[in-house]
Amino acid sequence: MNMTIKVSTLLLCLSLLFQARAQSGYQSEIKQYATQLYASLGKFQKQTGLLNFNDTSRLKWNNLPVGLRARAGMSIGNMNNDQRRLVHRILSASLSSQGYLKATGIMYLDELINGFYDSLYVQKTIDEKTYAFVRNLKWSPKNYYFAFFGSPSDATWGYKLEGHHLSVNFTFTGDKISVTPLFVGTDPAEYLVADYAGWRVLNQEEDLGLRLINSMTEPQKKKAIKSVEVPRDIITSAESGKRLVENWGIKSSELDKAQQTVLQSMIREYVFNMEFEKATLEYDKIQKAGMDNIYFGWIGALEEKQGHYYVINGPTFLIEFDNYGGPRNSANHIHSIWREKGNEYGEDVLKKHYQAEKH
Repeated sequence: MNMTIKVSTLLLCLSLLFQARAQSGYQSEIKQYATQLYASLGKFQKQTGLLNFNDTSRLKWNNLPVGLRARAGMSIGNMNNDQRRLVHRILSASLSSQGYLKATGIMYLDELINGFYDSLYVQKTIDEKTYAFVRNLKWSPKNYYFAFFGSPSDATWGYKLEGHHLSVNFTFTGDKISVTPLFVGTDPAEYLVADYAGWRVLNQEEDLGLRLINSMTEPQKKKAIKSVEVPRDIITSAESGKRLVENWGIKSSELDKAQQTVLQSMIREYVFNMEFEKATLEYDKIQKAGMDNIYFGWIGALEEKQGHYYVINGPTFLIEFDNYGGPRNSANHIHSIWREKGNEYGEDVLKKHYQAEKH
């Protein structure tokens, strides 16, 4: 018995040591590039890009184009090339290769969709009023904004990179790092014309969901599917003020092994947008909270190009995905989010940190 306790204690200590080292190494690489960017800022950039850690904009996110919602921070368009390179270094250090490619793909889609509407206007497919409205949305890779909250030299600081269909939020507290909310979306979900026809930035998020729901038996579908209208957006969207408190759908323990594997792949697709060591730590938390306690719920059609929505609700996290069909039910516009319950923007680790400081 004593030997068992000693082994368990040793394993726990090793696990905690690994987590501390992993987060410390992860933080130091991000901090290295963040410090360089911070030091490079000019007078006007400092006025817009350097915010107090307690600034309320740190705790807000939005996915609308900047033409509809202004953002805190400094725009990539107003940076020099060296500063833009540092933003990309921060982003690639923060995210895995898949997460980095999704984020930059989302940003580049704004360039493509602008070009698409330019061509429609030249071809006189859309009128002047529609074209003016589209241009005023200010879709552009230049219109993504980076903000520091506090300094990378502080014990507690954070950064936000945000614009149309992208919100990346990192909070650093001592050796702890919080990485949610993480919002990614695409319009279009599948680019349909010209050289990039067929490009789908968030293909796995959609394909795995469709695979899971279509693998279910009728009794399973009856539990999983809610017969209501497909939401026009994720339910916990930035401006809805709503939270998903109650679990609904089918419980993971009621799925067969193959279905559970698909569900786990879906969760990993979101979590492993982070750098590998950080993603492993986050996924380990989800596993320890109990994979059998996760609920999967579905609304809408069971095939592509028709509106559908799903939620994955676990004890410690929430994932939402929405591909709204619109009036013509031609779903090609994705919104999705991964949220850590009780620790968005570092809420939980900050609370513990402040309690320790006070003590």
